[in-house]
Amino acid sequence: MRVCVVGSGGREHALANVLGRDADVVVTPGNPGIPGSVATPPEEVDADLFVVGPEAPLVDGLADRLRSAGRRVFGPGADGARLEGSKAWMKEVLVDAGVPTAQHGAFTDEAAALAFLDTMSDLFVVKTDGLAAGKGVLVTGDRAEATDAVRSYLSGDSFGDAGRTVVIEEGLSGPELSLLAICDGHTAVPLAPAQDFKRIGDGDSGPNTGGMGAYSPVPVATDAIVGSLMDDAIGPTLAALRRRGIDYRGVLYCGLMFTPTGPKVLEYNVRFGDPEAQVVLPRMASSLTELLAAAAEGSLDAVPAFAEGAAVTVVCATDGYPASPRTGDPIHGLEEANAIDDVTVFCAGVGGSDGRLMTAGGRVLAVTGQGPTIAVARDRAYAGVNAVSWPGIQRRTDIAAAPTPVDAAD
Repeated sequence: MRVCVVGSGGREHALANVLGRDADVVVTPGNPGIPGSVATPPEEVDADLFVVGPEAPLVDGLADRLRSAGRRVFGPGADGARLEGSKAWMKEVLVDAGVPTAQHGAFTDEAAALAFLDTMSDLFVVKTDGLAAGKGVLVTGDRAEATDAVRSYLSGDSFGDAGRTVVIEEGLSGPELSLLAICDGHTAVPLAPAQDFKRIGDGDSGPNTGGMGAYSPVPVATDAIVGSLMDDAIGPTLAALRRRGIDYRGVLYCGLMFTPTGPKVLEYNVRFGDPEAQVVLPRMASSLTELLAAAAEGSLDAVPAFAEGAAVTVVCATDGYPASPRTGDPIHGLEEANAIDDVTVFCAGVGGSDGRLMTAGGRVLAVTGQGPTIAVARDRAYAGVNAVSWPGIQRRTDIAAAPTPVDAAD
């Protein structure tokens, strides 16, 4: 089977790597660090299956255009992609589905938004309604900082039109989990859960990013807990989408938190998580190609299998990320890192030509280590991280250092 992966980041590199176990894979537009990258627009690629990686083209309707041309596509249409394209609408779907989530409100008026902030205490969450590349979320205990965020979002100063509607939520506490489910419109099957690390600095310090690392499996996510989350969150959400006439064929990424009063959904994304994909997909023991093709056809009939052991990925970012990433520096040590046993380097913000790779984005590489335990996988990932370099490289040193204990969800 020939598969076209649409996108250019570390998630797409991971997809291509795992799909390539039993398929011929082309990636568009890809990047110079991803084998099989081509500049051909996806509409002009000849392939048996299209897998759309990023959220932006899904929100823009790429899956619809490909399907209208008779292509087999894994990825929701623009109607389903609205789950990520509008956080306010996503909250409406959660409420309709009866899925537990944080107390929230959506606002276009500054006075109303600030009045809603007054009803909160301790921890404030301010989000852009639209897409903001994983950076449009502020979590703070400082009322003044939350107020400034509301004003800068609504004015368009921070995120343009994406922030002119803001979603304000109560702050929740507890361990987080990323659960990705493969959907065929009616049926959903879970992938191995992961846990990611959003903030730039060790100890979860500094601003939010698109993700600085992840690990899988997660001790808190027992089979029983995953089953209950599928029954209480994913299943009802798919049903709520069907009531709206939406045939959702793609991955549904459920970001949730185990609060003292039970699991609550923080958000849905409509694509594989990044960097979660870099730890979940390499652990697959069954065919990812067959799984995604069946979902695209609306005929899921098998549960994916995962290898024993663990995977840990550590993101290497540029100086200045996330506020003002510096680019254009040569990347050293890629071959050395990839030569380490059970280490794979996935290229994200990578550019260059003539075989010379350069930094071209904020998050440049995701270095994944695999092993029989999280600790071994972590050691291998950091061995790979220590092999790569460029001026001002940033990476956390505490990814998967203290995996969430099983009793955290009790």
